Amino acid sequence: MEQLINLAPFIDHSLLDPCATPDMILQCCEEADRYHFAAVCVYPSAVHQAAQLLHGKQPKVCTVIGFPTGATTSSTKLYEAQEAVDKGADELDVVINLGWLKAGKKEEVYQDIAQICEESDRPVKAILETSLLTPDEIQLAAAICLDAGVAFLKTSTGWRGGATVADIRLLQEITGGAVGIKASGGIKTYAQAAELITAGATRLGTSRGVDLMEELKELSS
Repeated sequence: MEQLINLAPFIDHSLLDPCATPDMILQCCEEADRYHFAAVCVYPSAVHQAAQLLHGKQPKVCTVIGFPTGATTSSTKLYEAQEAVDKGADELDVVINLGWLKAGKKEEVYQDIAQICEESDRPVKAILETSLLTPDEIQLAAAICLDAGVAFLKTSTGWRGGATVADIRLLQEITGGAVGIKASGGIKTYAQAAELITAGATRLGTSRGVDLMEELKELSS
């Protein structure tokens, strides 16, 4: 029998529903603590609550910046990132400006991400939204973000398609393991999760972390 992968250390337990209530944030944090997930990923307005709930516990508090379009101004993204850090965020998932990337505005894309990496003093995961990019654009985006100092490259917001094994393999080839790779969007089964990890993903962004762990438990029995 093929050895099963413990998914828990890979999972960013995500609650990015615009209708998420404080009670839902509480449940999300309790689940992350119970299953020993890597992090919770919540909107900036929920960071303070999540940081209080997870204080002294294993899961980190991750939040999203410029989400989901990446099209807010650079100064707005920087303020949002700095405020999130002040509220207790441990990690920042930042959407790159796709319009600038496609227009060839490489310096603007670089500065947009680099200033957050430099001034936030937190690991930044650059969200590339790979489903909207060509392979050449993915390579360009990855190169810019690596130069900017990101800690992870993340495939997707989950709003415009999700992670594919091909995307993860391409990002792994580009980075050579120099930074983490977060697969996000559409991860619903253990088989999907395991395939993405085998391809090179070091984090999994999913709202189905509990379902995945329960499926893993069944497979293990």
